[in-house]
Amino acid sequence: MPDSMRESMEYDVVIVGAGPAGLSAAIRLKQLDPDMSVVVLEKGSEVGAHILSGAVLDPVGLNALIPDWKERGAPITVPVADDNFYMLGEAGQIRIPNWPMPGLMSNHGNYIVSMANVCRWMAEQAEALGVEIFPGMSCSEPVFAEDGTLRGVVAGEFGRQSDGTPGPAYEPGMELLGKYVFLAEGVRGSLSKQMIARFALSDGHEPQKFGLGMKEIWEIDPEKHRLGSVTHTMGWPLGSNAGGGSFIYHIDNNQVYVGFVVHLNYENPHLFPYMEFQRFKHHPMVAELLKGGKRVAYGARAISEGGWQSIPKVAFPGGALLGCSAGLVNVPRIKGNHNAMLSGIAAAEAAHSALRAGRSSDTLEAYETALRTGPIAKDLKKVRNVKPLWSKFGLLPSLIGGGLDMWTNSLVGLSLFGTLKHGKSDAAATGLARDHAPIAYPKPDGVLSFDRLTNVAFSFTNHEESQPAHLTLANADLPITVNLPQYGEPAQRYCPAGVYEVVGQGDAARFQINFQNCVHCKTCDIKDPSQNITWVTPQGGDGPNYPNM
Repeated sequence: MPDSMRESMEYDVVIVGAGPAGLSAAIRLKQLDPDMSVVVLEKGSEVGAHILSGAVLDPVGLNALIPDWKERGAPITVPVADDNFYMLGEAGQIRIPNWPMPGLMSNHGNYIVSMANVCRWMAEQAEALGVEIFPGMSCSEPVFAEDGTLRGVVAGEFGRQSDGTPGPAYEPGMELLGKYVFLAEGVRGSLSKQMIARFALSDGHEPQKFGLGMKEIWEIDPEKHRLGSVTHTMGWPLGSNAGGGSFIYHIDNNQVYVGFVVHLNYENPHLFPYMEFQRFKHHPMVAELLKGGKRVAYGARAISEGGWQSIPKVAFPGGALLGCSAGLVNVPRIKGNHNAMLSGIAAAEAAHSALRAGRSSDTLEAYETALRTGPIAKDLKKVRNVKPLWSKFGLLPSLIGGGLDMWTNSLVGLSLFGTLKHGKSDAAATGLARDHAPIAYPKPDGVLSFDRLTNVAFSFTNHEESQPAHLTLANADLPITVNLPQYGEPAQRYCPAGVYEVVGQGDAARFQINFQNCVHCKTCDIKDPSQNITWVTPQGGDGPNYPNM
């Protein structure tokens, strides 16, 4: 699209994504300089519509940003009351005692929250400071200066037809230009992915690793509800097929968050992560809790799991990666929101200092230094070997080795293993179908377990069907000619929303993309063994409409 067809607006800082990282950056910028012009662009229909997290929140980031958040009425009102860890077998469970675990694993002082609602509240705080927030504004492409630095983004393009050409109601969008551009898109954001490639930000770092997190909200029998109770499990039903585990958090209003995470470095292409989640709910411990209740919401998203050794360079000419765009999740703690907030604060402070010194559109090395030497580094370096140990040696050895490593890191700042490498990407970890046994999954019963399309309806996702598919194939033939014979076309299974189908058989087989179902989890962009699928933003406001995920 020629630049002359688009209007432009200039800001001091342009922020892509109204999650905890982007909103923290916006708030901190205005705290430092009320006259600074700051805009936040959010692709969801409203702030929070695309936010999905567990979530047990460590308030350290919010304490630093808004110390009086309690007095301001933040929706953070359910402190963790008890912490439970279980190893599951098919018919029973073993409680893992808390006392051998290093202190960093304790949830004392943390809160069970809906991060969607926390972000809605943070947006109110930002707007009260003068931040402009535009929901329903997908950022479809970057804007570069003549010297190649990131200058801004194109937002608000609407009305393209299914073939990509402008329709009768086409709107070209606007160029939002900033002296600095912060990308806080979440995991595997489309612009972040482009910047990582363009500026070789991952060079010298381990490949990012990912998990697929699926979550349902249930309303349960009040007699079974234990406000503030936190439970995590490992083991069944995944066994040796994949790493991962579950969470069950008792929030207010007799609701529980039931979630399941599957690490995406699994080898068996027959694995069906969504069905593993549905099978998990039939475990006697879980089934008893949910009996008589009802599921009221569903969603899914990818989780960055590479940790310390996989963080790319986060500052580049004109911009910066924040939060999950940089991969700041602490895997054993199952927490990343606190680091997202801290990254937003650090990026804001670096940009403010640069602007005050008369600089713009350069590389914010002060942000890079703050991230790699400050509280985020302290949090992530202690646990850096847990994920690679799990991947290399399995669950039980990693529990022992990872536990000891976290203890030595916590007590004396030294690791038993140095810094382990992750090795291959999750896509490259996928094995050939002929080398792995198919897995038979029980049919969902419609009471505790549900088929994908029924559950997707509870994500309230919607996409305008006349627009181009936002899931693009580099080679349209490859799913049938390569992925199907070699891998059994795993897109049929790894997608938690039923987007991908192989229709027909033999010479009549074709690959069908039902992009209307997409919940923007990005798993296809990550796990496709041929790396043939690219997720890009659909037009603004489309996608899931999560209530209080």
